[in-house]
Amino acid sequence: MKWHQIRVGDFGTVITGNTPPKNNLEYYGCEYKFIKPTDMEVGMRYTPFTEECYSQLAHEKYKKSLIPPLSTCVVTIGSIGKKITLTDDYCFVNQAVNAVVPDTANFDPYFVFYALKNILHRVKAADTGASSGRENVSKSNFSNLTLSVPVDKIDQQKIASILSGYDDLLENNTKRIKLLEEASQNIYKEWFVNFRFPGYENAKFENGLPKGWNVVPLADVIDYKEGPGLRNWQYRNDGIPFLNIRVLNGGEIDFTDINYLEESEVEAKYKHFLLDEFDHVISTSGTLGKVVTIRKSHLPLCLNTSIIRMRQKSERYGKWLIREMIRSDNFLNEMRSMATGSAQLNFGPKHLEMMNVVVPELEKSRLFENIIDPFQLKLLLLLDKNKLLKEARDILLPRLMNGTITVDAAVEEFEAAY
Repeated sequence: MKWHQIRVGDFGTVITGNTPPKNNLEYYGCEYKFIKPTDMEVGMRYTPFTEECYSQLAHEKYKKSLIPPLSTCVVTIGSIGKKITLTDDYCFVNQAVNAVVPDTANFDPYFVFYALKNILHRVKAADTGASSGRENVSKSNFSNLTLSVPVDKIDQQKIASILSGYDDLLENNTKRIKLLEEASQNIYKEWFVNFRFPGYENAKFENGLPKGWNVVPLADVIDYKEGPGLRNWQYRNDGIPFLNIRVLNGGEIDFTDINYLEESEVEAKYKHFLLDEFDHVISTSGTLGKVVTIRKSHLPLCLNTSIIRMRQKSERYGKWLIREMIRSDNFLNEMRSMATGSAQLNFGPKHLEMMNVVVPELEKSRLFENIIDPFQLKLLLLLDKNKLLKEARDILLPRLMNGTITVDAAVEEFEAAY
């Protein structure tokens, strides 16, 4: 396999995005995805959903910045060196993103994505700074980064095909996870919001609730704890990892960006903040309501600030009932209505103490747990599989890109494992 050195700009055309004026609502609609760094998920190849979209009017104004499918978008302002995505349709990006539209005559689009993913750490090193103090890599600095690539497009396609195999499995598992989450939440809403539980036709209602059901303080149902405020000087390169809001990522924990505490310090000061399997954690600052269920593969793990740990208080209310309760629209809307702060919303234990929730009779609580348990255990198993897939792919990526493993050997590794 013959390789040569090129610049990022040699891959094709580099486009920096725009943000239409917020006071012109006609620029925002539903016609074209508008990808921002906050829409991208670390470790995933595509960005299927965006918070906002361009309208047809915005498309006409910014059509020179239109990004075609299979272009690679890299964050170059703010959180650099972490986020990258491949476009799956015509779309636009904001000014914090540089998109590489590949010259498909000479470069395989999927290979371009993986090649740029492999040098994300070097994008961060090209930071030119900004007056605002945020990390900022200029378009020219980004375009001038060099890397080694196979001369033959067929060789590029072979490398991309192996790495795509991992991402194909990841994306398939992610779709299954989404279906399981939707099924669990739909059952919760049917039973505990619409009161269409098994046998509801014959149920007697008192004060708007099925007989035997009650409205109780949330504190009667959930044992909750907010993480301590840790400081940068306490961070270590190894030890006990701790959660903060930055590493909650799409229902999972991003361990590539996690910090650590000394084991002795955790033992002495923070032992009661250690998490257990099946604890649920929820973000309570900035973006409220990100929920992650702790798995055995996450442990040991310590809680930090801006996150509240929620744990079942007794067998009376099951762990899956609690999970679906805090994922429900009713709960999240109440969180947002109670949160304080203008620049950034904040929600804390004092707000939880004011919340009441509807709880079923014991028989229905146990029945719900039994029905949902297989869904949730399968979901957690798929999340563990995705974690291993990401790790395997990210170990293989630099080896393929620097030629320390052959394509044939990489294929054998993949087939043996999957």
